[in-house]
Amino acid sequence: MKGYVFHGPGQAAWEEVPDPGVREPTDAVVRVDTVTVCGTDLHILGGDVPEVRPGTVLGHEAVGEVVEAGPEARTVRPGERVLVSCVTACGRCRYCREGVYGQCLGGGGWILGHLIDGTQAQYVRVPFADLSLHPLPAAVTDTEAVLLADIFPTAYEVGVLNGRVRPGDTVVVVGAGPIGLAVVATARLFAPERVIVVDLAPARLEAARKLGAEAVADAREDPGQLVADLTGGLGADVAVEAVGVPETFEMCTRMVRPGGHVANVGVHGRPATLHLEELWIKDVTITTGLVDTSSTPTLLRMTAAGRLPAAQFVTHTFPLDRMEEAYDVFAHAAETGALKVVLGGPPPREVVPVPPTAAD
Repeated sequence: MKGYVFHGPGQAAWEEVPDPGVREPTDAVVRVDTVTVCGTDLHILGGDVPEVRPGTVLGHEAVGEVVEAGPEARTVRPGERVLVSCVTACGRCRYCREGVYGQCLGGGGWILGHLIDGTQAQYVRVPFADLSLHPLPAAVTDTEAVLLADIFPTAYEVGVLNGRVRPGDTVVVVGAGPIGLAVVATARLFAPERVIVVDLAPARLEAARKLGAEAVADAREDPGQLVADLTGGLGADVAVEAVGVPETFEMCTRMVRPGGHVANVGVHGRPATLHLEELWIKDVTITTGLVDTSSTPTLLRMTAAGRLPAAQFVTHTFPLDRMEEAYDVFAHAAETGALKVVLGGPPPREVVPVPPTAAD
């Protein structure tokens, strides 16, 4: 088969790789029908995730069909349409028993496209299939479902839930990429008074408005003043960092009110300064986190009910074998206007000729 293989910082290619197979009795093999590219994949290519070894197939999000299941995979069957979660879970360790799958000690956590071959290929082996695959309802399309593998659970769990968004809050989201926009969409489920979005790209700020942000700000034009003006000088109840650079993290700590929450979602490749000389007196809570995907079943139900605008995030689609082009479009989002790129789609259906009738 073919897969998108990491060969070191700045180097990756769509090339022949060995077919995956069941190695452990709890594994499943999934034929990949739909995948997407994540900002974390760009961080890997940029050399920010040194644990990824050259020769690894990238990707941690997919929708497809189970083609093989190990003898101890009890809840998934060949032929079943499934969502491949970005996080796998052994289900037995202390963290998994608490629903904190991202910290799995039993061989799970974020391993696809990180520690083992990932989903940006024609087939993928998924460990711990019972907890790591989600059967898909017919009402959810492949394009919608693939966005529930990572960006929506990450935004909801690490941004909205960790940030303790409550009705009537002022929420500031710094970064209007796919994760930041998913924070906007899921924060609105909690009826905040206003959501303010900060970014550099006008197209992404406009996308934030369409998703319900009440105010937007160019990051170069003192967004802190806008937040102060809208809150009577108090500051934001919740500030969500969704970029992953020191400047945006520090911006969030300046815009949050005393007693507020800073929820860091971005993947950081460089140290950020924590200004405790200013923050120690403000009763500020700062959270970090890797998504657990414990919310995925809930998000799937909400998508099936039409409550999450997942399809609105997709701006570009490609065949699976145009992976390099998709990466380039996503990496240059400021020029291309890309929010989320999706590759693949449902496999072609066999057309059965209808025998002619006497009337023909």
